[in-house]
Amino acid sequence: MDLIDRLKQISDRAEKMKDLVGTEEATKNAFVMPFIQALGYDVFNPMEVIPEFTADIGTKKGEKVDYCIVIDNVASIIMECKSWKDKLDVHHSQLFRYFHVVEARFAILTNGITYKFYTDLEEKNKMDEKPFFEFSIDKITDNVITELKRFQKSNFNVDEIVDKASDLKYSKQIKEVLTNELLHTPSEEFVKFIAKQVYPGKITAKILDLFKALTQKSSNQLIKEIINEKLNRVIDIEEHPESKEAAESEVPDTTDDSGIVTTEEELQSFRIIQAILIPHITSDRIHHRDTKTYFGVLLDDNNRKPICRMWLNRSKKYLEVFDVENGSEKLPIDKIEDLYTHKDRILKSATQYLEETGE
Repeated sequence: MDLIDRLKQISDRAEKMKDLVGTEEATKNAFVMPFIQALGYDVFNPMEVIPEFTADIGTKKGEKVDYCIVIDNVASIIMECKSWKDKLDVHHSQLFRYFHVVEARFAILTNGITYKFYTDLEEKNKMDEKPFFEFSIDKITDNVITELKRFQKSNFNVDEIVDKASDLKYSKQIKEVLTNELLHTPSEEFVKFIAKQVYPGKITAKILDLFKALTQKSSNQLIKEIINEKLNRVIDIEEHPESKEAAESEVPDTTDDSGIVTTEEELQSFRIIQAILIPHITSDRIHHRDTKTYFGVLLDDNNRKPICRMWLNRSKKYLEVFDVENGSEKLPIDKIEDLYTHKDRILKSATQYLEETGE
């Protein structure tokens, strides 16, 4: 069984069982130990995974860290565990103390759902304040799998992980800075930097105020343009299946019109969408189109005017609504009748195209 399959098993278990897991000890047994096993370590071998590992601090004796993973007779990873209900941020200092007195180069703080990985990039033998990598067991991506494979027993290499840790940590922080500057209110320093690139005159307070608004507006427009470009590429592939192979490296999630079966539930969902929209849009303009992965509803049978998409043939059902300015959003539903609870979002998704053409 591959790593991703093991992690998905843990994720499914966490989703089904976490309400029955009431303590820190139960969290360890139900979620954390299976995670350690998924990485290839024998949790029942005390020479490989040591529970309650001694981490005495100065004159303070009896300090224990929940687990220490030993690789080639070297204490390599320490793990501090909390109940899945606990927020991890308040427990950082405890792991910080343990890290200082053990030889392990890596430390993991977890509540069985969220995992935060630390090392000593900034000062040797002193755990960094911020993790270089973190993930949630219910959100396993390809990038997460790639990074976790470095911690597998068969792949573990301290130098390689440390080298990658630096990239991960600072890349994450750069993304956070860009998110704050581009998606939220840009800082004065960022606005000045942008203004100096495009404005030839002196940057006065008045010019700074002007560019603050322009920077925020331009950032939002740029992001929307990027999203629309990606969306249009997907639409183009759906309309021209022969281009799928050529574009596969850019757009992995494409659809294939062959062998599609439209279910009665999907048709019922379409009738619900019609019922929501008909007071505002004539029925002849509302069309459905089925694919192997989702069931879509379009305005004017135009792929460039998606009203919504539904994923119904699976255990977890979703409704996806569209916003030209802000992109799409997936909303979980339990049954198709739940579509009525999102009628305002569906209506907004459809009528935005009418507003664009002045109808």
